[in-house]
Amino acid sequence: MSIEATLRSIAEAADLSGVGFCGAESFPEVREALEEAVDSGRSGSLGFTFSDPATAASPQASFPWARSMVVVAHTYLPAAGRPPESTPGTGRIARFASDDHYVALRSGLEKIRAALSEAGFRAEVLYDDNRLVDRAAAVRAGIAWWGKSSMVLAPGSGPWMLLGSVVTDAELPPDQPMRRDCGTCDACIPACPTGAIVAPGVLDARRCLAAISQSSGSIPLELRDAMEDRVYGCDECLVACPPGERLEATATVESGDVDLIEMLATADRPLRRRFAHFYVPRNQARFLRRNAIVALGNSRDPEFAGVLAGLLGHPDAMLRAHAAWALGRVGAPGAAAILLAAHATEASSEVVEEIDQALSTLV
Repeated sequence: MSIEATLRSIAEAADLSGVGFCGAESFPEVREALEEAVDSGRSGSLGFTFSDPATAASPQASFPWARSMVVVAHTYLPAAGRPPESTPGTGRIARFASDDHYVALRSGLEKIRAALSEAGFRAEVLYDDNRLVDRAAAVRAGIAWWGKSSMVLAPGSGPWMLLGSVVTDAELPPDQPMRRDCGTCDACIPACPTGAIVAPGVLDARRCLAAISQSSGSIPLELRDAMEDRVYGCDECLVACPPGERLEATATVESGDVDLIEMLATADRPLRRRFAHFYVPRNQARFLRRNAIVALGNSRDPEFAGVLAGLLGHPDAMLRAHAAWALGRVGAPGAAAILLAAHATEASSEVVEEIDQALSTLV
């Protein structure tokens, strides 16, 4: 059996939904798009591939010996299920992160790497890695096409997939790039709660709720309502995508909901262990708490006023600021008095501004 046939057989046995081969040459058009997003500010506070477009769009910048890439996809539905109906006190996690759905992808990629190594070739695994725009590799390798959401889509899977590659010095026969596109469909664009898809294929990360949930600092006031009960990620453009509708309909098991009060009560280390598969800035649990506080505020349930009042004394000013906002949202008898008392002793100007804003909502 040829090495190409062996690799395809491994991918199929590993339950990967797509596999293709392509060259490891640079992606100049992708580099240009990344640099334009950075220059225009649309990349927001995101690092990832935006932190070094020249490297991210050129596999051989990191692996000068690379000649080919084996690119694979793993479809995470229906295993990831669907979130239940929202109830006060619970938060929602995007389906790609409802569990560590990279397990099958990592396993398949490692088996492909091992097969190449055993055959005498050099090989290295890349997934969710700043050194490669994996979507571009997937399109070149013929397993996906660029969607108007800026994600890539595949027949049968739509956008519900994770991507990874193995770079190698093996000269593998390249597959034809995916030539499909979304045609006249633009269902993902109006589905975005914040209008973050500013043109077909163009995303403004400053308005993308998935990006915001992974960002550092405070969540912008104008985006907090749109966060609703989201704690991590956002699936709206994926749910709206017709190529993924049939697969999405098979995900019937409820999954991906979290108890917000429990999140806030859990100590930092166990909280990070529980959500170790999340990307969290500087690996700090404070950003998970920030998201949970916003979700509590959006519940508008006065039952949580006591928890939020307690957070006004938290040592982290960012969390105090979000708690003040959230307390103003849920209201409750005595909320104004609690906020005024916090105002009198608060040393952070950021928190004082949030308290003033919260008091204005209670008038």
